[in-house]
Amino acid sequence: MKNDIFNPIRVTATLQDKEYCFETGRVANQADGAVWMQCGGTVVLVTVCSQTLESSKGFFPLTVEYAERMYAAGRIPGSFFRREIGRPSERETLVSRLIDRPIRPLFPKGLMQDVQVLATVLSADAENDPDILAMTGASAAIHLSSLPFDGPVVGARVGRINGQFVLNPTISQRKISDLELVFAASSSALTMVEGEAKFVPEDILIDALEWGREQVQPLIAAQEELRRLAGKEKMPFTPHVDDPVLVGRVAELCSKAGLEASMCIADKGERKEARKKVKDAVMAGLAEDPAWADNEAALAEVPDLIAAREKAFVRERIVKEGVRIDGRNTTTVRPIQIQASVLPRTHGSAIFRRGETKSLAVTTLGSSVDEQRVDSLHGDCIKTFMLHYNFPPFSVGEVKPVRLSRREIGHGALAEKSLRPVLPSNEDFPFTIRVVSETVESNGSSSMAAVCGGCLSLMDAGVPISAPVAGVAMGLIKEGDNFIILTDILGDEDAMGDMDFKVAGTAEGVTGIQMDIKVEGLSTDIMRAAMRQAREGRLHILEEMRKVLPEPRKELSPYAPQHKELYVNPDIIRLIIGPGGKNIKAITTATGSAVDIDDSGKISIFAPTAEALERTCEMILYYDQRPEIGKNYTGKVKKILEIGCIVEILPNVEALVHISQLDTVRVPQVSNVVSLGEEMVVKVIEINGDRIRASRKAVLLEEQGHEWKPEDTSRPARSEGHDRGDRKGGHGRGGHRERH
Repeated sequence: MKNDIFNPIRVTATLQDKEYCFETGRVANQADGAVWMQCGGTVVLVTVCSQTLESSKGFFPLTVEYAERMYAAGRIPGSFFRREIGRPSERETLVSRLIDRPIRPLFPKGLMQDVQVLATVLSADAENDPDILAMTGASAAIHLSSLPFDGPVVGARVGRINGQFVLNPTISQRKISDLELVFAASSSALTMVEGEAKFVPEDILIDALEWGREQVQPLIAAQEELRRLAGKEKMPFTPHVDDPVLVGRVAELCSKAGLEASMCIADKGERKEARKKVKDAVMAGLAEDPAWADNEAALAEVPDLIAAREKAFVRERIVKEGVRIDGRNTTTVRPIQIQASVLPRTHGSAIFRRGETKSLAVTTLGSSVDEQRVDSLHGDCIKTFMLHYNFPPFSVGEVKPVRLSRREIGHGALAEKSLRPVLPSNEDFPFTIRVVSETVESNGSSSMAAVCGGCLSLMDAGVPISAPVAGVAMGLIKEGDNFIILTDILGDEDAMGDMDFKVAGTAEGVTGIQMDIKVEGLSTDIMRAAMRQAREGRLHILEEMRKVLPEPRKELSPYAPQHKELYVNPDIIRLIIGPGGKNIKAITTATGSAVDIDDSGKISIFAPTAEALERTCEMILYYDQRPEIGKNYTGKVKKILEIGCIVEILPNVEALVHISQLDTVRVPQVSNVVSLGEEMVVKVIEINGDRIRASRKAVLLEEQGHEWKPEDTSRPARSEGHDRGDRKGGHGRGGHRERH
C-alpha cells in the first residue's frame, strides 16, 4: 500500500497561533483525491472523484456537496427519522456554494470530466467553523488528484474586533465583530468574496481583504507541499483549438447577418430575437456551404463561435467607445421606478424597477410562534428575520420546472445579510419579520433589486429600520493591465464580463458584499475602484428610494398583528398557564392570539385584531386581579368551617365569610346556608395583608335596597353566641368547645 492507515501523510501550517493540518492516506483512498482537514477539534473530510464524459453537456458538470453530520457535535438529528435527511439544509447549500464558486473557474475550459466534490463535517468543536476548512480542503483534494487544476486556493474569514483585523475568528469572536468577510485567495490575488458588515467604510473592507490574503499564504505553501509528497500525476489535457477557417467563415456570415447591430439593441427581448435571427442566418449559410454542410462536429461548435463574436464586440465597444449594450456609459444606473403599498391586504409591499429588472417585495409580520427554528451543529438556533428570494421562469420568459434552486437560496441569503444590520432589536420590535422578493422581470442584478425592494417593503410595513439600504451590481472588463468598471450590469454584461461584484449598504457604509470573478484574480486597485464606484451608484439609488419613502411609516398596517406586553406577578404565571396548559390554550383558542409568557412575568401578546387583543388582555389579567374593599365578587365555596366558609373570589385569592356575614338573619349553622362548591356573590369588607374578609350579608342588603356602609359589616361583637371562633384566625378553642 502507498500509505499505511496508521501512517498517513500530513502537512501542517500555523496561522495566528492556530495549527491547520492537511492529511491524506488515512481514509477515502479510493477517491481521486482526499484530504482530512483539521483545525482544533473541527475535522472536515473532502474528496474528489471524476469520470470521463462520453459527450459534451455544453457546460462543466461540477457537483459540490457539503454535509454536516450531527454526530460531529455530539448531537442526534431532530428530524422524525433521527438521521440527516437527504435534502441539504439552507446552511449546507450556502457552504456548498462557497466551495463551488472559487474552484469552478480553475478547471480548464473543455474538460471532459464529470467531477464531484464532497465535503463532510466529521467533528465540530463549536469554535472553529468547518466552512472555511471545507473550502481549503476542496482545493487541496483537487490539487492532489489527477484532474487539471489551476490552483491551489485558500478559503478564510476576516473579522474586526475593536478596530483590529482577526483571521478566522472563532464563533464566539464573530458575535462581537463588526464585519465578517469570507474570501478565497490564490498566491497572488482574491478570487471570491462574500460577507456582511455593520456600516463599515469601503476602504476598510479592501484593507481587510488584502490583509487576509497575505495572512493565508502559508496554507497555499502547505497544499503545494502536500502535492509534492502525495500528489497524483495529472491527466493529459489538450485545450480545444478552434478551426481558423471555420472561425473566419462564421465571422463573415455574422457580419452579413448584422451581429454588431443586434448587440446594440437596448431592449432585452428585441435583442434576443435579433440574436436568434443572426444565429439562424449563420447556420443556414453553413448548411448551404458544401465545405461545412455535412460536418456535424464543426456545426456543433458554431453557437459557441457566435457567442464569442458577440462577447468580443461588446467588450471592444466598451473599451474603445465607453458605450454599453443599452447605450449607457460605464457609471450610469438604469432608470429607477418605485411604487409602494401595491398589495391591499399585505403588511407591507413595494415594486422596485431598475431598467428591465423588477422586484415585487412583500413584508409579513408575525409573532414568536412564527420564528424559524433551525437544527444545527451548535444546537437549535432561532431566526426572527427571514428573506426569501424567488426567481420564477416567467421572469426571463422561459419554461422550466418550478423548484427552489441553490441560486435562489444564495441570493436570498445575501439580501438578508444586507438588511439585517438596520433592523430594530427584538426588544424594541418583538415581531417575527419575513420578506419575500418575487423577481417578476429580470435583466441582471435581481439580487440587488431584492435588497432595494425588500427595504422599501419593510418601510411600507412600518418596521422602524435605522436607515434605508440599497444595492448595486458591478461588472468588469479587463484587457491586459487595463480595466473598466461597469455600474449596474445587465444580464448579458454579467455573462460577457470578468466580474460580478454586488455591494449593498446605507449611506454610512457597507452591509453586504459578494464577488465572483472569471479571471485569475483581482488586485487591490481594481477592488478599491469598484467599491468606490459602487458607492456612487448606491447613493444615487438611495436618493431615488427616499423620494418615494423618506422614512418608515409611523403605524403598522391594520392587517398586521396587534401587539401588547403585559407584566404580571410571576407567582400567578402557573395560574395563567393552568394544569397541562389548559387555561392558556383556552385563551388562545377563544381569541386567536399568540401568547408568549416569560418567567419574569412579562407576557407578550400578538392578536389578529384590536378586539382580539383587548379580549386576550382581559382574560389574562383575570388571573392577576387584586381584591378591592367594597367590590362584589362571584366566588366559589372552597371550604366550610364552624365559624363560616372560605370563598375563592379571584384566582388564587380566598376570603373568609364569617357566619355572621352569611345572611341578614342569624345563621345557626354554616351548612344551613351554603354547601361546598356553591357559587355566591360576596363583598370584600376588610383586607389585612394576605387576610381578606368578605360578606354575603352586605350583598343581600343591597339587593333589598339598603345602601351598604363599612360599619354595617364591621367585625361582630364577642357577645354574639356564634363568634367565639373568630379569634386567632378563626380557629380558636371557643369554636372547638361549641361542638360539644
